[in-house]
Amino acid sequence: MKDWLHTFFYWLNVWGWGYWIIWLMTSRDVKGRKNIPPGGGLILASNHLNLTDPPILTAVMPRRVVWMAKQELFDIPVFGLLYHLTGCIPVRRFEADLRALRRAQQALRKGHVLGMFPEGTRGGGRGLRPGEPGTALLALRTGAPVLPVAIWGTERVKLPAYLFERTRVQVVFGEPFSVGRSQRPRREEIAQATDLIMKRIAALLPAECRGVYGEATTDVAAATKEGDS
Repeated sequence: MKDWLHTFFYWLNVWGWGYWIIWLMTSRDVKGRKNIPPGGGLILASNHLNLTDPPILTAVMPRRVVWMAKQELFDIPVFGLLYHLTGCIPVRRFEADLRALRRAQQALRKGHVLGMFPEGTRGGGRGLRPGEPGTALLALRTGAPVLPVAIWGTERVKLPAYLFERTRVQVVFGEPFSVGRSQRPRREEIAQATDLIMKRIAALLPAECRGVYGEATTDVAAATKEGDS
């Protein structure tokens, strides 16, 4: 499908119903939004607590996000079609999915925001899990900057019971940073970049949410300490 059609369906869904459902379900405290670059390829790297994380981050992002999502979601009737129409990239987990990698690199070359959860699965409120190498690999191979994002509060959302409870959710955007560039990154380079990405995310989270990255230093810019909406 043409990219402009993906963009059209993306914003049609975001503003047609997505944003309003998120507004009914949550109240959101968003910080550091001015750290989001207005254009150019960008990797949005966030922690992951709940199925509601992607739609909430989509609702608070001023730019279209091309999400990488597990293949199983695309197989769900109706919802799977929405994933396709909005341009999400299916990923076959637990294997080297070269097609997904190529599509992700293409999205970054087109100047899109690529949405990724480096943990690879939901933490469920138990703190950050060790990062998987995929995010770092893409950042190294493309040279795209990484935008670290922290989200918490969504671990309390239990659907459908909490649909209209307006759960308080916190979102913090950190400063974009680069992990360098290498067309053929070595294993140790990927490991170091993964560690850096995860620590940047951890630094934006409350100490009790940092999990295995509990010793991460809080090197967050002052901009992320000031609320904006």
